[in-house]
Amino acid sequence: MTAESSAPAPARPVPLTLGAAITALEGAALAVVGVSDMVSALSGQAKQLALNEFGGLVIVLLGVLPILAARALLKERRWGRSPAVLTNSICLPVAYYMVQSGGAMIAVGALVGLLGLVGIGALLNPRSTAALYAQQEG
Repeated sequence: MTAESSAPAPARPVPLTLGAAITALEGAALAVVGVSDMVSALSGQAKQLALNEFGGLVIVLLGVLPILAARALLKERRWGRSPAVLTNSICLPVAYYMVQSGGAMIAVGALVGLLGLVGIGALLNPRSTAALYAQQEG
C-alpha cells in the first residue's frame, strides 16, 4: 500500500449534499401527493376513480426519479445531477402558480420557489461540479 492509496477520500461537498437533500424532499413530496390522490380515489372521495388511481400512480412514479437522483448524488454519481436540476427547475413555475392562487398558498409557493432556487444553486455550485466530474484514477 502506498500513502496515496491509504489516504481517505475527500468529503462530499456541503452544496452537493444540500442539493441532494432538497431533491429527495421534493421527490418524497411528489410521492406523498400521489399516494394521497390514490387514497382519495379508493375511499370514494374522487368522482373519477380510475383516472385518479392512474394519476396518483404516475405522480408516485414521478416522485421516485428525484429520490433516485438524490441517492446517486450522495454517491457522487454524475447522472443524478440532470434529473435533480430538472426537478428543482420545475419547482419555479409551480411556485409561481401557487403564489398566484393567493391565500395560504402564497407562503407555500414562496417556500417551494426558494427550495427550487437553493437546490439549483447547490447543484450547479463549482464545488459540486468538481466532486461529480473529478477525474477518476485508475
